[in-house]
Amino acid sequence: MSSTINTSTGTQPVDPYKAKNYEDPPLQEKVEDLVKFINDMKFGMLTTKASDSDLLSSRCMALAGTENGGIDLIFHTNVFSGKTMDVTVHPTETNMSFLDPASGSWASVSGTASVLADAAMVQKFYSPALKAWVGDLGDGVHNGEPTDPRVGVIRVEAKSATYALAKKGFIGRAMETGKAVAKGDAPSINKLRELHESELAEWRRTHED
Repeated sequence: MSSTINTSTGTQPVDPYKAKNYEDPPLQEKVEDLVKFINDMKFGMLTTKASDSDLLSSRCMALAGTENGGIDLIFHTNVFSGKTMDVTVHPTETNMSFLDPASGSWASVSGTASVLADAAMVQKFYSPALKAWVGDLGDGVHNGEPTDPRVGVIRVEAKSATYALAKKGFIGRAMETGKAVAKGDAPSINKLRELHESELAEWRRTHED
């Protein structure tokens, strides 16, 4: 689970925080807790590699839906925007992260992104709120409706995920952290979990839409 180093007083974990907080429950629990957290947060940061450089860019995105038991994420997009060019050129270098500032819980999903503009997919996930983002150009075509050629979706097919769910409320976390600091130890305050590509593939096989 965690790496170790040898010291004069014995073997100690290199990463005490991970050693104290990491857990590996059954696959169903790991996935369902991740999916619930993502859907509860809804808004997150999509990070892509720029199409014309080695720089990374992040922008806030609202979850439009999910597929395959919740692990593959869908977001609305203007197919002519910079982020769609990014994921077209660098599809495998995509990450979506979510944060709950109230609890400190977070999730990070890395995967392969694709831009989809077929009519069935657009209609399935369409929201009238898109009109506020793409606008109506007044030509009867580019009007923010499902038939607008600018309207598409980005699908992020999850390849790995790491997330941490707070075990206690704010006061409980503060007390636990204070006690750990006093003892020179790492606090046990989160449920730190990982989902690997093989686990996500197994889940996808049994929950394919």
